[in-house]
Amino acid sequence: MNLKETIEAAWKQRELLNQSEYKDAVHQVVEMLDQGLLRAAESDSKGNWQVNEWVKKAVIMLFPISQMKVMEAGPLEFHDKLELKRGYSSLGVRVVPHAVCRKGAYLAPGVIMMPSYVNIGAYVDSGTMIDTWATVGSCAQIGKHVHLSGGVGIGGVLEPVQASPVIVGDGCFLGSRSIVVEGVKLGNECVLGANVVLTASTHIIDVSGNEAITIKGEVPSRSVVIPGSYTKKFPAGEYQVPCALIIGKRKESTDLKTSLNDALRDFHVAV
Repeated sequence: MNLKETIEAAWKQRELLNQSEYKDAVHQVVEMLDQGLLRAAESDSKGNWQVNEWVKKAVIMLFPISQMKVMEAGPLEFHDKLELKRGYSSLGVRVVPHAVCRKGAYLAPGVIMMPSYVNIGAYVDSGTMIDTWATVGSCAQIGKHVHLSGGVGIGGVLEPVQASPVIVGDGCFLGSRSIVVEGVKLGNECVLGANVVLTASTHIIDVSGNEAITIKGEVPSRSVVIPGSYTKKFPAGEYQVPCALIIGKRKESTDLKTSLNDALRDFHVAV
Protein backbone atom coordinates (compact mmCIF):
# COMPACT_ATOMS: atom_id res chain seq x y z
CA MET A 1 0.00 0.00 0.00
CA ASN A 2 1.10 3.57 -0.58
CA LEU A 3 1.32 6.02 2.28
CA LYS A 4 -2.19 7.41 1.89
CA GLU A 5 -3.76 3.96 1.74
CA THR A 6 -1.84 2.88 4.83
CA ILE A 7 -3.07 5.88 6.80
CA GLU A 8 -6.67 5.36 5.65
CA ALA A 9 -6.53 1.70 6.65
CA ALA A 10 -5.27 2.55 10.14
CA TRP A 11 -7.94 5.24 10.48
CA LYS A 12 -10.68 2.66 9.81
CA GLN A 13 -9.07 -0.06 11.98
CA ARG A 14 -7.24 1.59 14.86
CA GLU A 15 -5.87 -1.73 16.12
CA LEU A 16 -3.54 -1.64 13.10
CA LEU A 17 -1.61 1.08 14.93
CA ASN A 18 -0.16 -1.69 17.06
CA GLN A 19 1.85 -2.77 14.01
CA SER A 20 5.15 -1.08 13.23
CA GLU A 21 4.46 -0.40 9.55
CA TYR A 22 1.38 1.68 10.40
CA LYS A 23 3.17 3.55 13.16
CA ASP A 24 6.01 4.23 10.74
CA ALA A 25 3.52 5.57 8.17
CA VAL A 26 2.13 8.06 10.71
CA HIS A 27 5.63 9.23 11.61
CA GLN A 28 6.54 9.52 7.94
CA VAL A 29 3.58 11.84 7.30
CA VAL A 30 4.59 14.03 10.24
CA GLU A 31 8.17 14.15 8.97
CA MET A 32 6.98 15.17 5.51
CA LEU A 33 4.79 17.88 7.03
CA ASP A 34 7.80 19.08 8.98
CA GLN A 35 9.80 19.40 5.76
CA GLY A 36 7.00 20.99 3.75
CA LEU A 37 6.69 17.98 1.44
CA LEU A 38 3.07 17.45 2.47
CA ARG A 39 0.41 19.97 3.46
CA ALA A 40 -2.83 19.64 5.40
CA ALA A 41 -4.48 21.77 2.70
CA GLU A 42 -3.34 23.06 -0.66
CA SER A 43 -4.67 25.20 -3.49
CA ASP A 44 -5.03 24.42 -7.17
CA SER A 45 -4.03 26.65 -10.08
CA LYS A 46 -7.27 28.63 -9.70
CA GLY A 47 -6.70 29.32 -6.01
CA ASN A 48 -9.32 26.86 -4.75
CA TRP A 49 -8.26 25.19 -1.51
CA GLN A 50 -8.71 21.50 -0.78
CA VAL A 51 -8.23 19.74 2.53
CA ASN A 52 -5.98 16.67 2.56
CA GLU A 53 -8.06 14.74 5.06
CA TRP A 54 -5.73 11.74 5.18
CA VAL A 55 -2.87 13.99 6.28
CA LYS A 56 -4.94 15.34 9.16
CA LYS A 57 -5.90 11.77 10.08
CA ALA A 58 -2.22 10.90 10.40
CA VAL A 59 -1.65 13.85 12.75
CA ILE A 60 -4.58 12.81 14.91
CA MET A 61 -3.30 9.23 15.11
CA LEU A 62 0.14 10.46 16.18
CA PHE A 63 -1.20 11.19 19.67
CA PRO A 64 -2.37 7.68 20.67
CA ILE A 65 0.89 6.10 19.47
CA SER A 66 3.08 8.62 21.30
CA GLN A 67 4.04 8.46 24.98
CA MET A 68 4.34 11.33 27.41
CA LYS A 69 7.95 12.27 28.02
CA VAL A 70 10.05 14.98 29.59
CA MET A 71 11.90 17.31 27.19
CA GLU A 72 14.43 19.90 28.25
CA ALA A 73 15.62 23.07 26.56
CA GLY A 74 18.28 24.62 28.77
CA PRO A 75 16.63 25.42 32.09
CA LEU A 76 13.15 24.88 30.61
CA GLU A 77 11.25 21.62 31.01
CA PHE A 78 8.31 20.35 28.97
CA HIS A 79 6.13 17.28 29.50
CA ASP A 80 4.30 16.28 26.34
CA LYS A 81 3.79 13.62 23.68
CA LEU A 82 5.09 15.57 20.69
CA GLU A 83 8.63 16.69 20.01
CA LEU A 84 9.66 20.27 19.34
CA LYS A 85 10.99 21.38 16.00
CA ARG A 86 14.77 21.56 15.75
CA GLY A 87 17.54 22.62 13.37
CA TYR A 88 16.44 26.19 12.81
CA SER A 89 19.88 27.36 11.69
CA SER A 90 20.00 24.92 8.79
CA LEU A 91 16.44 25.87 7.87
CA GLY A 92 17.28 29.56 7.65
CA VAL A 93 14.68 30.43 10.29
CA ARG A 94 15.17 32.97 13.07
CA VAL A 95 13.65 31.90 16.38
CA VAL A 96 13.74 34.27 19.34
CA PRO A 97 13.45 32.85 22.89
CA HIS A 98 10.84 31.76 24.00
CA ALA A 99 9.29 30.89 20.66
CA VAL A 100 8.01 27.32 20.33
CA CYS A 101 7.21 25.30 17.23
CA ARG A 102 6.09 21.69 17.30
CA LYS A 103 7.63 19.09 15.01
CA GLY A 104 5.34 18.55 12.06
CA ALA A 105 4.91 22.25 11.32
CA TYR A 106 6.75 23.70 8.32
CA LEU A 107 8.69 26.96 8.58
CA ALA A 108 10.12 28.18 5.27
CA PRO A 109 13.47 29.99 4.97
CA GLY A 110 13.27 33.59 6.11
CA VAL A 111 10.52 33.06 8.67
CA ILE A 112 10.98 34.98 11.92
CA MET A 113 9.42 33.77 15.14
CA MET A 114 9.37 36.24 17.99
CA PRO A 115 8.22 34.69 21.31
CA SER A 116 5.26 32.91 19.71
CA TYR A 117 3.79 29.48 19.02
CA VAL A 118 3.24 27.35 15.89
CA ASN A 119 1.32 24.07 16.18
CA ILE A 120 1.71 20.77 14.32
CA GLY A 121 0.45 20.65 10.74
CA ALA A 122 0.79 24.38 10.15
CA TYR A 123 2.56 25.71 7.05
CA VAL A 124 4.31 29.09 7.26
CA ASP A 125 5.81 30.34 4.00
CA SER A 126 8.96 32.36 3.40
CA GLY A 127 9.56 35.83 4.77
CA THR A 128 6.69 35.74 7.26
CA MET A 129 6.98 37.44 10.66
CA ILE A 130 5.20 35.82 13.61
CA ASP A 131 5.32 38.56 16.18
CA THR A 132 5.30 38.41 19.97
CA TRP A 133 2.61 36.18 21.52
CA ALA A 134 1.05 35.42 18.14
CA THR A 135 -0.18 31.87 17.67
CA VAL A 136 -0.56 29.77 14.51
CA GLY A 137 -2.93 26.88 15.10
CA SER A 138 -2.71 23.33 13.80
CA CYS A 139 -2.93 22.97 10.01
CA ALA A 140 -3.25 26.74 9.40
CA GLN A 141 -1.77 27.82 6.07
CA ILE A 142 0.15 31.12 6.12
CA GLY A 143 1.47 32.65 2.89
CA LYS A 144 4.66 34.49 1.96
CA HIS A 145 5.70 37.80 3.54
CA VAL A 146 2.81 37.86 5.99
CA HIS A 147 3.05 39.93 9.18
CA LEU A 148 1.18 38.49 12.17
CA SER A 149 1.38 41.34 14.67
CA GLY A 150 1.60 40.99 18.43
CA GLY A 151 -1.06 38.77 19.96
CA VAL A 152 -2.65 37.68 16.67
CA GLY A 153 -4.58 34.42 16.99
CA ILE A 154 -4.77 32.12 13.99
CA GLY A 155 -7.12 29.26 14.79
CA GLY A 156 -6.24 25.62 14.30
CA VAL A 157 -8.38 22.67 13.29
CA LEU A 158 -7.76 18.93 13.32
CA GLU A 159 -11.27 17.61 13.77
CA PRO A 160 -13.52 17.13 11.96
CA VAL A 161 -10.96 16.07 9.37
CA GLN A 162 -12.96 17.58 6.51
CA ALA A 163 -12.93 21.03 8.11
CA SER A 164 -10.89 23.60 6.23
CA PRO A 165 -8.09 25.35 8.16
CA VAL A 166 -7.52 29.10 8.27
CA ILE A 167 -5.89 30.36 5.07
CA VAL A 168 -3.87 33.60 5.06
CA GLY A 169 -2.74 34.71 1.61
CA ASP A 170 0.59 36.22 0.59
CA GLY A 171 1.48 39.71 1.75
CA CYS A 172 -1.24 40.04 4.39
CA PHE A 173 -0.83 42.33 7.40
CA LEU A 174 -2.80 41.36 10.52
CA GLY A 175 -3.00 44.04 13.18
CA SER A 176 -2.41 43.51 16.88
CA ARG A 177 -4.82 41.15 18.67
CA SER A 178 -6.78 40.34 15.52
CA ILE A 179 -8.26 36.82 15.44
CA VAL A 180 -8.97 34.59 12.45
CA VAL A 181 -10.56 31.20 13.16
CA GLU A 182 -12.95 28.51 11.88
CA GLY A 183 -11.48 28.18 8.40
CA VAL A 184 -11.80 31.82 7.33
CA LYS A 185 -9.77 32.64 4.21
CA LEU A 186 -7.89 35.89 3.67
CA GLY A 187 -7.00 36.71 0.07
CA ASN A 188 -3.58 38.06 -0.84
CA GLU A 189 -2.40 41.39 0.58
CA CYS A 190 -5.32 41.94 2.97
CA VAL A 191 -4.90 44.36 5.88
CA LEU A 192 -6.73 43.70 9.16
CA GLY A 193 -6.90 46.50 11.69
CA ALA A 194 -6.24 45.84 15.36
CA ASN A 195 -8.85 43.70 17.14
CA VAL A 196 -10.65 42.48 14.02
CA VAL A 197 -12.30 39.14 14.80
CA LEU A 198 -13.24 36.83 11.93
CA THR A 199 -15.14 33.58 12.48
CA ALA A 200 -17.14 31.47 10.03
CA SER A 201 -20.31 33.32 11.06
CA THR A 202 -18.90 36.85 11.31
CA HIS A 203 -20.64 39.35 9.03
CA ILE A 204 -17.94 40.81 6.77
CA ILE A 205 -19.57 43.93 5.35
CA ASP A 206 -18.11 45.79 2.39
CA VAL A 207 -19.04 49.44 2.98
CA SER A 208 -16.71 50.89 0.37
CA GLY A 209 -19.42 51.24 -2.29
CA ASN A 210 -22.84 52.85 -2.48
CA GLU A 211 -24.51 49.81 -0.93
CA ALA A 212 -23.32 47.49 1.83
CA ILE A 213 -22.51 43.94 0.72
CA THR A 214 -22.32 41.20 3.37
CA ILE A 215 -20.20 38.07 2.98
CA LYS A 216 -19.00 35.37 5.37
CA GLY A 217 -15.96 33.15 5.66
CA GLU A 218 -13.69 34.95 3.20
CA VAL A 219 -12.05 38.33 2.75
CA PRO A 220 -11.30 39.36 -0.86
CA SER A 221 -7.71 40.14 -1.81
CA ARG A 222 -6.29 43.58 -0.96
CA SER A 223 -9.19 44.41 1.36
CA VAL A 224 -8.62 46.81 4.24
CA VAL A 225 -10.70 45.65 7.21
CA ILE A 226 -11.55 47.27 10.55
CA PRO A 227 -13.76 46.22 13.48
CA GLY A 228 -17.40 47.34 13.33
CA SER A 229 -20.86 46.49 14.61
CA TYR A 230 -24.41 46.27 13.32
CA THR A 231 -27.80 46.41 15.00
CA LYS A 232 -29.61 43.14 15.63
CA LYS A 233 -33.01 42.60 17.18
CA PHE A 234 -33.40 40.23 20.12
CA PRO A 235 -36.47 39.44 22.25
CA ALA A 236 -35.08 41.80 24.89
CA GLY A 237 -34.43 44.64 22.44
CA GLU A 238 -31.96 45.86 19.85
CA TYR A 239 -28.24 45.51 20.47
CA GLN A 240 -24.96 46.00 18.64
CA VAL A 241 -23.31 42.82 17.34
CA PRO A 242 -19.62 42.73 16.29
CA CYS A 243 -18.79 42.53 12.60
CA ALA A 244 -15.91 43.40 10.27
CA LEU A 245 -16.03 46.29 7.82
CA ILE A 246 -14.22 46.34 4.49
CA ILE A 247 -13.55 50.04 4.03
CA GLY A 248 -11.62 49.87 0.78
CA LYS A 249 -8.85 48.21 -1.19
CA ARG A 250 -5.16 48.44 -0.56
CA LYS A 251 -3.75 50.92 -3.04
CA GLU A 252 -1.32 49.79 -5.73
CA SER A 253 1.08 52.49 -4.53
CA THR A 254 1.16 51.06 -1.01
CA ASP A 255 4.33 49.09 -0.36
CA LEU A 256 3.75 45.52 0.81
CA LYS A 257 5.80 46.18 3.93
CA THR A 258 4.00 49.37 4.86
CA SER A 259 3.00 49.80 8.47
CA LEU A 260 -0.59 49.26 9.54
CA ASN A 261 -0.81 52.96 10.35
CA ASP A 262 0.11 53.90 6.79
CA ALA A 263 -2.31 51.41 5.24
CA LEU A 264 -5.25 52.69 7.27
CA ARG A 265 -4.26 56.34 6.93
CA ASP A 266 -5.21 56.09 3.26
CA PHE A 267 -8.82 55.72 4.46
CA HIS A 268 -8.60 58.26 7.32
CA VAL A 269 -8.98 55.55 9.95
CA ALA A 270 -6.97 55.30 13.13
CA VAL A 271 -5.60 51.92 14.25
